[in-house]
Amino acid sequence: MGTTYYHALTFRDDICIGCSHCMMVCPTEAIRVKDGKAQMMDDHCIDCGACYKVCPVGAIVVEQDDFSCIEKFEHKVALVPALFTGQFPNNITRDEILQSIYDIGFDDVYEIEYSVDFLSEQYLEYFKDEDHEKPFISTFCPAVIRLIQVKFPTLIHNLMRIKAPLDFTAMYAKKSLIDKGLDADSIGVFYISPCAAKFVAIKSPIGEEKSVIDGVLNMNFVFNKSFKAIKSGVSKDRDDFHKALSKNAINWSLTGGETNNFPNVRSLAIDGINNVVEFLELLEDDEIEGVEFLEMRACDEGCAGGILCPGNRFLTVEKLKNRADFCQKKIENTGKTPAKKLRSYDDYLIQNAGVGKINARSIVKLADEVAEAMSKMKRMFEINGALPQVDCGICGAPSCQSFAEDIVRNKADIVQCIFVQKILEQNEKIDSKKSVEVMKSIWGDKKLDKNSLREELKDII
Repeated sequence: MGTTYYHALTFRDDICIGCSHCMMVCPTEAIRVKDGKAQMMDDHCIDCGACYKVCPVGAIVVEQDDFSCIEKFEHKVALVPALFTGQFPNNITRDEILQSIYDIGFDDVYEIEYSVDFLSEQYLEYFKDEDHEKPFISTFCPAVIRLIQVKFPTLIHNLMRIKAPLDFTAMYAKKSLIDKGLDADSIGVFYISPCAAKFVAIKSPIGEEKSVIDGVLNMNFVFNKSFKAIKSGVSKDRDDFHKALSKNAINWSLTGGETNNFPNVRSLAIDGINNVVEFLELLEDDEIEGVEFLEMRACDEGCAGGILCPGNRFLTVEKLKNRADFCQKKIENTGKTPAKKLRSYDDYLIQNAGVGKINARSIVKLADEVAEAMSKMKRMFEINGALPQVDCGICGAPSCQSFAEDIVRNKADIVQCIFVQKILEQNEKIDSKKSVEVMKSIWGDKKLDKNSLREELKDII
């Protein structure tokens, strides 16, 4: 029995048109086309959302908790990313936005970056430990963690085994309510997520048995409910200054948000999944020297580019940076300390700051026996070397290399390569009927129906 992996992204066969856009952009080559439909390779997918962005028909959806699930709990806590406030028009204030979260059904609202100032101190302590392998790679982005598990297992030891702001804020929120006398089972903590990867990080956490968070809500859905509540008129503003954030905290989820906290540490901020892959390849090949800390985000502009964010990522970044500057001046003028109440829980949070061992993703082996696996590996390289290296995707795999691997795993036939087909036809090894049958097994009957030629093309054929 292989390992079962939880995924937030699912493909709807009833909508999929087998265009292969998703297959060609997947950074881990986790998608194949068969019978005219995209199919996910469960053990390869990292839920980065690259496929979701390019699907032209909306066949890829994000599985999510229904909003009604909050009613299972007597006391409901919402954890909101600071970037949520950047999704709204400029004339709507941060206080109105957070108040609208109360109005749609929550009893407590925290921005997840509430714990960032605490976490920054833990980072510095982590940096001092000489037992940890450099460069340190941030574990803030769950898609990056899973990317390393799948494609760069030799770099797993570089991952910082420390929780994210989301976890610390959730732990504080729940513990502080328990200390006030609430029953733990009556408290429901819900995260409003900008991406699919964070759904998975909560539903199937790495290095932990269970997340302290009870449910995950789609940011786009919550945005619509909140915006409607604001238009209807929110309740009277609450005195929530104790939940105000520092400048660094507000910017944390954006590109450079982590590295800017550590000016004395040589660090780099890399965003965009393809850029992350490119840099990790250099790092794995020992071509990077002297870098101590890497902030890596799968999405362009950091979490502002998450697939569930309703707003434009560049405008969101602008709004958040403006808010960060304003809040910093407000803090300086008032002399108040952000997140002061949370800091009284430092000891509790430190005790629960670490995560367990992070293991490589258990990708299906070529064979159980080492000798057989080596033989298949050799054969895979031979097949790949004989393929045209066009990476056209017509075979139903995203690249010649991945196609060669599929052949060795007995999941594909060499004749699926269109170039091999044409060579075999010229040598009378297969006929056109067989060639069409092979193509239909990949792209489906409809695309190769001899009676489906459109009228618009007939005059040029």
